[in-house]
Amino acid sequence: MLDSLSTSCYIEAELQNCKECMYSRDMLLKIKGLANQYPVITILGPRQAGKTTLAIAAFPDKPYVNLEELDIQEAAILDPRKFLSNYPDGAILDEIQRAPKLLSYIQVIVDKKDTKGLFILTGSHQVELHEAVSQSLAGRTALLNLFPMSLAEFEKNGISLTLDEALLNGGYPRIFKDKLNPTEAYRNYFQTYVERDLRNLKQIKDLSTFQKFVRLCAGRVGGILNAESLAGDVGVSSKTIKEWISILEASFILIRLQPYHENFGKRLIKAPKLYFTDVGLAAYLLGIETTTQLARDPLRGNLVENLVLLELFKSRLNKGKDPQLYYYRDSQGNEVDLIFQSGHELIPIEIKSGQTFTKEFLKNLTFFEKLTSPRSPQGYLIYAGPHEQMIGTVQIINYLKTATILP
Repeated sequence: MLDSLSTSCYIEAELQNCKECMYSRDMLLKIKGLANQYPVITILGPRQAGKTTLAIAAFPDKPYVNLEELDIQEAAILDPRKFLSNYPDGAILDEIQRAPKLLSYIQVIVDKKDTKGLFILTGSHQVELHEAVSQSLAGRTALLNLFPMSLAEFEKNGISLTLDEALLNGGYPRIFKDKLNPTEAYRNYFQTYVERDLRNLKQIKDLSTFQKFVRLCAGRVGGILNAESLAGDVGVSSKTIKEWISILEASFILIRLQPYHENFGKRLIKAPKLYFTDVGLAAYLLGIETTTQLARDPLRGNLVENLVLLELFKSRLNKGKDPQLYYYRDSQGNEVDLIFQSGHELIPIEIKSGQTFTKEFLKNLTFFEKLTSPRSPQGYLIYAGPHEQMIGTVQIINYLKTATILP
């Protein structure tokens, strides 16, 4: 374990780095509020999404412990009780999945102390942590998911992007802080993810095949998952594809958007749709390196759909709420991009990448509202144009206002 002087220097350097790269994040006030209600706050999300920075910004007086550091990790694993005794008033424990046994000891500590906001945990592997947390910290922790920055957060931080720039750059804070080339940044991000997080997984024996699989997933962004078709293209079994999809979802690379199921008297598609947790990563995996390429790419509309989906996800997650988002599609090809379920109400949302509004854009919304009336009192059309108005029960808005439509 690091001696107290070197630990202090390391923490001070980490704090200074986080202060310098801190962008205003919408989840900050929510985290502070929950720390007055729960003894433990757990923040999950993709690597480099800003979890550490956010935790330190919310709790600058707490000791910071990086469990990625091998000597610190070893000390935590070998003698958890002694390790935690160094932090009698709690701490920020970064990448807690590296030492999951700590959770059982944290449970004992928080039960004895009965103090709110004692430990702040972060992690990048939701399956491992969900299982560990449910066993050890059930009822003792608030669980939050932090994704990369949203368009709304860009605006608050004075970052101005065109739609194509937003698609190419994605939302990882470091790209903007360090003014990185997004293609190079995502190449390094993806290589690090594959080499660092996947190399020890028994389900993945051939990393090159897995990389091919991830790129093929990008080619299906916004599409309905067909495991058999994907398996044929990759050259593995459909069972393997399903396992790999679960790994990508668990490590915050992919989102599976589930279909909305209800008996509407029609045969509904039951397979999920695939999206990425960061649209910049999806663009990189598609081989898109410039906004000029992006503007003429046949999957640009799918990427815009992914971007808007992420805005809605982030809007809900930043408030500590479940997304409650689905899609609708029946066997006759009737489809609505997104359905937001709010109690008994169903709010249909259509996404268009074009800048010019046409009444054809309203076709699917009109169909769904008739199908579900009176449960769909209002729908939304989100598109790239400036024209905004109410037509019937449909509110037409620009994509930059996406975050404002959900409670």
